[in-house]
Parts: sequence; structure tokens; C-alpha cells
Amino acid sequence: MLNFTHFFDKNTLDNNLAKPNKNALDKVFHLLQEEIYQKKTGYYDLASDKRAIQDSNDFIQKNSTFLESIRNIVIIGIGGSSLGLKAIDGMLKHLESRKPIKLRFLEHTDPIEIQKNLSKISLKNTLFITISKSGTTIETSSLLKFVINKYNLMDSAYKKHLIFITDDFSPLWNFAQKNTFQCFGINKNIGGRFSILSTVGILPLKLLGYDVEKILEGAYNFQNNFLQRKEEHVLKKAIFLAKNKERYPINILFSYSSVFKNFNAWFVQLWGESLGKIDIYGKKVGLTPISLIGSIDQHSFLQLITQGVMDKTITFISLNQAKYTKPKIPNLSLEYLEDTNFVNGTSFAKLLNMQQIATMQAIQNEKIPTDCIEIDVLCENSVGKLIIYFELLTSAVGVILNINTYDQPGVEYGKVLLKKMF
Repeated sequence: MLNFTHFFDKNTLDNNLAKPNKNALDKVFHLLQEEIYQKKTGYYDLASDKRAIQDSNDFIQKNSTFLESIRNIVIIGIGGSSLGLKAIDGMLKHLESRKPIKLRFLEHTDPIEIQKNLSKISLKNTLFITISKSGTTIETSSLLKFVINKYNLMDSAYKKHLIFITDDFSPLWNFAQKNTFQCFGINKNIGGRFSILSTVGILPLKLLGYDVEKILEGAYNFQNNFLQRKEEHVLKKAIFLAKNKERYPINILFSYSSVFKNFNAWFVQLWGESLGKIDIYGKKVGLTPISLIGSIDQHSFLQLITQGVMDKTITFISLNQAKYTKPKIPNLSLEYLEDTNFVNGTSFAKLLNMQQIATMQAIQNEKIPTDCIEIDVLCENSVGKLIIYFELLTSAVGVILNINTYDQPGVEYGKVLLKKMF
């Protein structure tokens, strides 16, 4: 279960900015309905689509003996092809169902990182999964070539160690089909940063031992409630952020646990790449995401938030500390450090929670807009809800900003320039 508290700003948010009227909420909701009906993006269908589950189950059933020997899964992909998977595995790795498989990522062309990630890798217990919408992304295609060459994966005896997830009938799909590699397709209408609930995420997560049906169930239930107008806070937050984009152009995600580090990175791509666009009037618009992890970043960024330019909103993510009672700080008094004894006997989770509350209060006292998402238990179901919440929020802000939330022409232009340079 996710518990939401909402923006707080005594000077402004208790008035019309905090409580948009029903007409404003209805307008944004109807714009999102139009996106769904017009199939502008396919991610809205993923929580109820059975394709990813079926593909994953079929692959595991047909390759059960081979998969028993797998100790390493190496993802060849970048951005939306890797960040969502990293995010969910990072949040759920503590679950007992998680298999003892090392998950590695080949994401970019840093030669030191490539060698590091492939060190001590034995092909006999490794599965490479290439994930790309087209396969023509230069980082992914270059790393794929390197891996094929290094491990002789074009040899029929080794082909089972390499599979592909890509757009239906993409160049990568064609390559895989022609060379008899196992390949799974996804809807072309699903952008990479919105693809985690497709086979892109579901298949690797299933291989790692997670209950992927519960991830999709959590996402489906939250999205269904949203479409039934039972999660109006999403629309209210979107309206506030979009209408106040000049006053608060920077949006901080302040997550109070290191398990959210990769989730924050996923959010940064989702928010930045989706909302930094030229609108229908030819004006450049956008909101800037920043990722912070508490309590670590209290010691590096909190000063800027509280006494720097007041151009930021802060969303906190925290865990219900009552669910995490161990470990505890020992009842130990150290000479000269007696001033720290007030936390003795407290669980580390409670300490972290109190640090988050104190930080939030300090920020609120400066009249900075904040809200909070508290997660009762970090499990597959709650993670599915968290993923779809941020995707729906991104879409809602996008329709208010009058942009195409789902393309990335600025990124594509950089690819063109790189090709010209070579």
C-alpha cells in the first residue's frame, strides 16, 4: 500500500493553487482519456496485457534445464532498456524469492567498465539479454558486437546464451530472426522509458525469481483506481507542477533508503526526457528532475534547498519504519560521544524515518512545496503501484504542457551528429 500526503505551502498551496477546481481536474483527465483511446502510447495497456507473462513463462518452460545453470544475467542495453530493471531489482533484492543470480549491465562505451563487468564471466553459466527498441543505438549495437565476438555467440553451440527483446519487426528483430536467436517483441508504441512493465522488465525479473504477476497486479489496481477517479491527487499534483513551472522548475525526488537509488535514476530519465520538449506553440518547456538519497544527501544538498533559491519542489519517499524493526543501535555509551546516546536502542529504520520527518519539517518551515509517499511494505505489489504512479503523473503533466510526452527528438538529433562525425 502507498500512502500519499500532499503539497504543503502555507503561503500559496492552501488556496487555489493547492486545490484546482473540478473543471480543471476534469479537463486534464479527459486529455489523458483521449491519449488512451487514440493509442498515443502503449504503456497504458501493459498492466493488463498478458503478452509479457506468456512470453516469459514459455521461455522458462522450454529452457528449464539450461536456466538451472545460469549464475549471471548480463543486460546489454541503455536508458529505458536498463534503468527500470535496475530500479525494480534494487528495491526488491531483499526478498527471499530473489535467486542468487548476479545481474550485470553493459550500458555504455566506457572501456574500464566493460572489462570490469565481464571479468570472471564464464559463458557456460551466463545469459546475455540484449534489450533495445531498434538495436541501432550505438552503445547497444557496439556492445552487442563486442560480446558476440568475445564469446563466439554466432556459433550454433552457444546461441542459447544470447536472447533479444526489441520492437516487433525492428532491425534487431530481423537480425535475431535471420540468425535463429530467441527474440521477444514488444509493441512499437511503447517508449523505452515507459517499457518496464513489458517483456523488457518482466522476463528478466521472472528469471530472477520475482512474482511478476504481483508487480503487474499492483500497477493495474492503481491505474484502474486512477481511471475511476479514485486517485485525484495525481491530477492535482500534475496541475500544480505544470502551472507553476516557472516558479518551481526543479523537482527533487528525495528517497529515504539506499534501495531507491536506481529507482531515482529511472525517475530522472522518465521526467527529464518526457517533459523537456518544445510545446505546440514552439516554446521550450520542461521540468528538471534531481535525485537525492536520504539521509546521505542531507549532508550535501539540504543547505541549498533550505537557504538557496526557492525554485524547487520536493517529493519524499519513505518506508514504514514499523515494518523494519532490525537491526537496532546498541545501548552502548562511548566516552566523549555521550551526546549521541539519545538514539540508543532505536532501530536504524526508525532513525532514518525520524531524519526524514525532521528534514521535511525543516523544508516546510521555509514554505517550500513538499509531498510524501510512504510505502507500507516494499514488495512486488507496492513497486508496481509506484512505477505506474510516476508514469501517470508524467503523462498528466505532459498533456497540461501541450507537448508530446513520448518522443525524444533532442536525443535523436545527437545520434545524427555522432554519425556525421564518424
